[in-house]
Amino acid sequence: MNPAAAPATAPAERRLRLLSCNILAGASVAHYRDYLTRSLKAVLPGRSKMDNLDRLAEVLAGFDVIGLQEADAGSLRSGFLNQTRYLAETSGLPFWSHQPNRAMARLAHSANGLISRLEPTAVMDYPLPSRIPGRGALLAQFGEGEDALAVMIAHLSLSAPARARQLGFIAELLQDFRHAVLMGDLNTEPGSVEMRQLFGKSSLQPPAQPTPTFPSWKPRRALDHILTSEAIQLDKTWTLPQAFSDHLPVAAEIRLPAHVGGRSSNRKKRR
Repeated sequence: MNPAAAPATAPAERRLRLLSCNILAGASVAHYRDYLTRSLKAVLPGRSKMDNLDRLAEVLAGFDVIGLQEADAGSLRSGFLNQTRYLAETSGLPFWSHQPNRAMARLAHSANGLISRLEPTAVMDYPLPSRIPGRGALLAQFGEGEDALAVMIAHLSLSAPARARQLGFIAELLQDFRHAVLMGDLNTEPGSVEMRQLFGKSSLQPPAQPTPTFPSWKPRRALDHILTSEAIQLDKTWTLPQAFSDHLPVAAEIRLPAHVGGRSSNRKKRR
């Protein structure tokens, strides 16, 4: 047989590059004092925020599934710009969705965001349990049934008891998915009590070692995570050297069976 005529064999696995990033509504923070000295700029739109988003969009183009936290859904501080949509369109990635959460009049409106090269089969919004409402989780499903990949994007509370309830709720949502990812600003380190409870209640695996992400200018605390279920091969996790906010973006490369997660597409779908 002529080797050139041999039928091409389908790949046994697919590789995906994931990114999670708390973008602080486009604001750039390089020191603790910036929280005070730039407080007025934080609630007003400006060229510096747009430049920061444009720099981030260049980076996003190298990833397949991106989870955003503290993206602005369209309020005064962003110039009434939906930042998730802007980043998706500027980076050239075809699919996006967002989950607006905490609205502060018309001044600020935080959201979780999904940007993806893969077409989601479904995207679901869940409010997270907390004494103070306003936190949420966005669940994107890629593919169907046992072949589905579930990606949960979340921004958890500052309170440990609230985080424990929220992570318990997330564990329940993900328990039906063999291939699951939790990414986001979880506001706690992997060795905390609530994280240990999460690993005990779900198939999500603790990281081999902490990846410090906060503060971005001198990271000491591992608050941002990309956690995968045991059925997913996690090849590596790292932080990006660029600081787009007060958190460093955390990235991961995973391997899945080729049939898991549906197909990528060049069609645009917005929500």
